[in-house]
Amino acid sequence: MIIWIGLAGSLGAILRYSLGRGSLGAILRYSLGRWISGKLGTAIPWGTWVINISGSLLLGLLYGWHQSEVISDGLWVVWGTGFCGAYTTFSTFGYETIHLLAMKRYPSAILYVTSSVLLGVAVSFAGVWFTA
Repeated sequence: MIIWIGLAGSLGAILRYSLGRGSLGAILRYSLGRWISGKLGTAIPWGTWVINISGSLLLGLLYGWHQSEVISDGLWVVWGTGFCGAYTTFSTFGYETIHLLAMKRYPSAILYVTSSVLLGVAVSFAGVWFTA
């Protein structure tokens, strides 16, 4: 019985902290995304672009630290899944790409997609490399 109570308490703590970090990530994504878009304009969805690139770098760093056992499994779940999962946004990336295509802004759509994917993967690798 004590084992089940301990497991339930641990699960509750993980959910509480990951949901809390998820809320923090979502709020930061919205606020920072709007601020960046206001500063850089709308030629490309810069807010989402900066959020996804910075989130990819952070996730690479967290992954590297987790693999090196610098951070625990719990911190990896809380910050990697909770915060980064809510901070970055693949669905908005997809929607904004479709919107650029619908507006016949083909060069912007191509630049947005290719730079998001290539740079996102590159900075993830950089984050892992930096922590090695």
